[in-house]
Amino acid sequence: MMWIRRQYTAKKKTGMKMKKNELGKTGIKVSAVGFGVLPIGPAQLALSVDAGARVVRYALKNGINFIDTAQYYQAYPYIVKALENGGFDDVVICSKSLSADYAGMMEAIEEARQTLKRDAIDIFLMHEVRSGQLEERAGAWGALKDARSRGLVKAIGLSTHHVDITAAAARMEELDVVFPLINYAGLGIRSGNRFASADEMMEAIGACKRAGKGIFSMKAFGGGNLTGHYRQALDYVFSKPEIDSVMIGFGKTEEIDDILAYLDGTMAADYNPDISKKKIYINQEDCEGCGACKAACPNSAIFYNQTGLAEVDHNVCLTCGYCTPVCPVRAIIMY
Repeated sequence: MMWIRRQYTAKKKTGMKMKKNELGKTGIKVSAVGFGVLPIGPAQLALSVDAGARVVRYALKNGINFIDTAQYYQAYPYIVKALENGGFDDVVICSKSLSADYAGMMEAIEEARQTLKRDAIDIFLMHEVRSGQLEERAGAWGALKDARSRGLVKAIGLSTHHVDITAAAARMEELDVVFPLINYAGLGIRSGNRFASADEMMEAIGACKRAGKGIFSMKAFGGGNLTGHYRQALDYVFSKPEIDSVMIGFGKTEEIDDILAYLDGTMAADYNPDISKKKIYINQEDCEGCGACKAACPNSAIFYNQTGLAEVDHNVCLTCGYCTPVCPVRAIIMY
């Protein structure tokens, strides 16, 4: 497998182009797979700016032109560093903000423009919209519409883990793009206060597609928890014609080699990456301290830390993954 990967990477560097799809009616063309920068940032691998930028630049050199980031990822410096020497004229950047009001969203857009050194951000989204929040975040949505009309951003939309919000997005006439969570196991998918299925989410995604919305998906590997079923996870999302691009979080150039080999068809049918060194973590920004994971853990490896949030004791964690599907906010990740 290593020989196949090296051969493939060398072939990519000779100038082969990755397929690009238009996001809905935006006129924005993006690679079939995108680069999610969260893993290289301070919340996960915490790579140095130089090291993280090298991973981003490696992806760009191999035809991945779509980058996803967010205000709270604190990852803008990696992108700036990767682009500072030029050479890429079709890079598409999507950013997002959790701001709920008009002023906060406008500040987030301006921060992105200034820090990323771009006159206009290609795509800007309301970040992680949950059930019932469309009304609560009406101010932020108004800011996005104004920013687009002023040329500060080119396309606007929302990201969500919720089926009902994805369905609602199909009915929002001024919305350009949707960034929903979808994977074959349905990990992290919600609808209101209940867990929902992949089929339910795909039905909502289909409604968005029929409404002309651009669609790029997140969490094909369920926050890393499905990486051991690598091909199954990718086969599922890449088989969906409704999805224009699949956003994947990368932390290493080897992970980019893997996806390139998958897309090129040179990957062995039984390939799975080595996940023996990966550990389960609970994202402290997402955890709500509900205790569902703690109750599901068969080895008492999850405890409440001093802030009242769940944390994993890696000395006793079995990496069994029993905690993952019960988390209502998809805070449990593996890397």
